[in-house]
Amino acid sequence: MSDLQKYKAKRIKQDLEFWKDYDKRFETFKLGILLKQARMEAGMTQEQIAHKLKTSKSVISRMENHATDIRLSTLEKFAKAVGRDIQVALV
Repeated sequence: MSDLQKYKAKRIKQDLEFWKDYDKRFETFKLGILLKQARMEAGMTQEQIAHKLKTSKSVISRMENHATDIRLSTLEKFAKAVGRDIQVALV
């Protein structure tokens, strides 16, 4: 059992409500991290991405920090701006 799994098991006993929808929220968190990492690897600022997507820096910041309800078309534009592709899977 990994340290994360041990921590999660311990915390579930303490606060079950906190862990409600944990897996869904964790996937959202990972998406934001992937967006930020791709931007940084492309050597771009949030302002530069915002300019390419014709939006504001705050929108890019929200995508990277709270990646919820992002349209697929927006993700595709973001990926293109950093020289990447999007892969979608149904599991």
